[in-house]
Amino acid sequence: MERNSKIFVAGHRGMVGSAIVRALESQGYTNIITRTRSELDLRRQAQVEEFFEKEKIEYVFLAAAKVGGIMANSQFPADFMYDNMILEMNVIKSAYENHVKKLMFLGSSCIYPRMAPQPMKEECLLTSKLEETNEAYALAKISGLKYCEYLNKQYKTDFISVMPTNLYGINDNYHPENSHVLPALIQRIHLAKINDEPTVTIWGSGKPLREFLYADDLADACVYLMNHYFGNETVNIGTGKEISIAKLAEIIKEIVDYQGEIVYDTSKPDGTPRKLLDVSKLEGLGWKYKTKIRDGIQLAYEDYLTLSSK
Repeated sequence: MERNSKIFVAGHRGMVGSAIVRALESQGYTNIITRTRSELDLRRQAQVEEFFEKEKIEYVFLAAAKVGGIMANSQFPADFMYDNMILEMNVIKSAYENHVKKLMFLGSSCIYPRMAPQPMKEECLLTSKLEETNEAYALAKISGLKYCEYLNKQYKTDFISVMPTNLYGINDNYHPENSHVLPALIQRIHLAKINDEPTVTIWGSGKPLREFLYADDLADACVYLMNHYFGNETVNIGTGKEISIAKLAEIIKEIVDYQGEIVYDTSKPDGTPRKLLDVSKLEGLGWKYKTKIRDGIQLAYEDYLTLSSK
């Protein structure tokens, strides 16, 4: 990408999209195109086609998505499948038809099988059953990945796909029902502290292992790969390190300075028991994460305090 290339960041208001915009701006890119949902509904094919025809976009970061945690994915699977599949297909197809030089599709590590060998290599995709609690979302993301792959094979496009691990950071989603585990824990433990509650209850046993990547590290990796990776294979983006939900909760408890007790509701589902990405391909391409989990959570919590005070 040239510094004045016309770059469309789809989903710029979300945690990932806003981080990509920050990364681009910090590296001197000056022609970043964004649209709010009210200005451009990516689920509407005619709107997307008109946008690409008019704007002559050169590069696309497709970070727009409908996202949520276990509860949201379990309750609204049809919505998660439709919204994600339709918006990604619209953007990718219009990018191809309007000769976009390069597109990056951001998937999710939940596309990998529930019981995939750990750490999960890119080639384990579609080798066994998905995790049921987010199957609809995963199927939509797999479809986007495969569509990019097929366009590359059939039309020689340069559309790449990356699979981020669990993300957190600035501008995260703290909705009480639709957020992911780390921001949900930040909010619940903070509120317990403010309300002087003696306990915080967490779904499941606390034993599942998860990998977490600070969103600004992801954004840095995305810009790096857009400039340095050319290929039809997916690239995992993560830290290659994992932590139990129980340990994560204890770190958040310390950062928030909550004096109560963490308890676990084992009648609720744990989700996938372990989900660690193999990042050897990414590191072989010359990129490695920078932000340690405790430092990242401290930054995220400070951002949460800012957001909650507005």
